Amino acid sequence: MEDGKEFLGTEPVGRLLLRLALPTVAAQIINMLYNIVDRIYIGHIPEVGAMALTGVGVCLPIIMIVSAFAALISSGGAPRASIYMGRGDYERARKTLGNCFTVQVAISVVLTVVLLVWNETFLLAFGASGNTIGYATAYMDVYAVGTVFVQLTLGMNAFITAQGFARTGMLSVLIGAVCNIILDPVFIFAFGLGVRGAALATVISQAVSCAWVLRFLTGKKTLLAIKREYLRLEGSVILPALALGTATFIMQASESVISVCFNASLLKYGGDVAVGAMTILSSVMQFAMLPLQGLGQGAQPIISYNYGAGKKARVKSAYFHLLAATMVFSSILWLSVQLFPSTFVAMFTSDPALLSFTVPALRTYMAVSILFGIQIACQMTFTSIGNATSSIVVAVMRKFVLLMPLIFIMPLVYEENRTMAVYLAEPVADTIAVTFTAVLFFFQFRKALSRLKEIKA
Repeated sequence: MEDGKEFLGTEPVGRLLLRLALPTVAAQIINMLYNIVDRIYIGHIPEVGAMALTGVGVCLPIIMIVSAFAALISSGGAPRASIYMGRGDYERARKTLGNCFTVQVAISVVLTVVLLVWNETFLLAFGASGNTIGYATAYMDVYAVGTVFVQLTLGMNAFITAQGFARTGMLSVLIGAVCNIILDPVFIFAFGLGVRGAALATVISQAVSCAWVLRFLTGKKTLLAIKREYLRLEGSVILPALALGTATFIMQASESVISVCFNASLLKYGGDVAVGAMTILSSVMQFAMLPLQGLGQGAQPIISYNYGAGKKARVKSAYFHLLAATMVFSSILWLSVQLFPSTFVAMFTSDPALLSFTVPALRTYMAVSILFGIQIACQMTFTSIGNATSSIVVAVMRKFVLLMPLIFIMPLVYEENRTMAVYLAEPVADTIAVTFTAVLFFFQFRKALSRLKEIKA
């Protein structure tokens, strides 16, 4: 049993990455449907679709925060579990899973209470207007009830992938996504529940996924199982996991803060239509980021396991394979967005005014998305080798140091079209951030590898 995942340290890296990345990329694309399918259906509700879409878009900062807390556990605990497995320390790996599960449940309870009590207050602060607050609260009142399902599905599924069960991890997401796609039109249109129906479909679907994940992690096939003896918190186990996950948490939580900043600035210069466009832009951005993160998640068990086993050559090979794969994907997506922006926008709205406004905004917003492959490959490798400090620095630099100030600075610099200047803040920040990340990675990765004694694969 303890040597059941030796293939992570012996199988050819290219073939191994393909084997693990295809299911994780598929899982991320499927996971993307959870959020995007809701917006597609909502945006096409007769007569009120554009305003309902804007209202649900205001909910995105809260949803991002919920996902960020799940990522705090998954991106911190899962790589450390893989590293322990590479070292042959399965007892420590199982304690990591058990401790992470305990913290995940505690976080879920707190978040549920907070969202149910202060839901409307947050939404008004996050950019809802008098025209959209009704749609926003209708969605979040239902979504908040399912917080525990979202947390456990996203947080614990990473431990399935970390063991090399990438296909099972994909199925965890697929089951819920299929439910969501089926239930959305039923609840939204057939039952006439509108945005409440979209939220209800999401909650039910996440509950189904959660049941699948927990059944696997308590079953006989898993190498790391959730057991009572591993649930008691130990500082030496959970604190390093939380420290490693902090970088991803900052990245995803900062997306929430950034979304609030975007909404506030866009509402000021462009009104509800500009905020509605931002909902579409952030949805299209997920087409770029989630599959890239899926590639990174596929590479994570390979890099972490071999780093823990001291196999320097395989760690380097896995990184360069990951970089090549992410660059190919980001290049294809960038070209597609620049050539066919109206195709992406039309998925979310049939409103002529919103459609014509969003097309040029999308081209501007994703002008340098071709560089995302570099950013993701470097950041995921930092996390995979346990370099929490560099991961946090990179996350803070891109969002807080660069993008947040630029959202408010760019309209002052480009006064001719201040609304478009707000969208322009994204590519300017991305260009600087990717340059910084690449330079930092060059030095830190060499330093990390120098600490490993070469072992033949």
